Amino acid sequence: MATFPSIDPSYNLTKRSAPVVRAAQFGSGYSQRTTFGINQNLKRLNLKWENIPEADADTIETFLDARAGVENFDYTAPGESSSSKYICRDWYKNIPYSGIATITASFHQVAEA
Repeated sequence: MATFPSIDPSYNLTKRSAPVVRAAQFGSGYSQRTTFGINQNLKRLNLKWENIPEADADTIETFLDARAGVENFDYTAPGESSSSKYICRDWYKNIPYSGIATITASFHQVAEA
């Protein structure tokens, strides 16, 4: 199992939760909701490593390229005490200045062995 390189992202990251919920609607406006499935609240992280040395950006890009959006990896999100498994299906690199780069990526938490 690969572990994401220990390069901290910039702040102003977003963490999205979207629990899977099933609802039953009854008469007179009553309804009942319940979560559906075992892993029903997987997270999505939108991360940015802004104005980092291009060597660090290359390290991140090489790591993500090697997994090709298919292989999961361990990542400890900022503010979390333990790692979770994620995949990264899309990312991009911007080079605003010589030797400086910005990587933007979306990490999707997965429930796999």
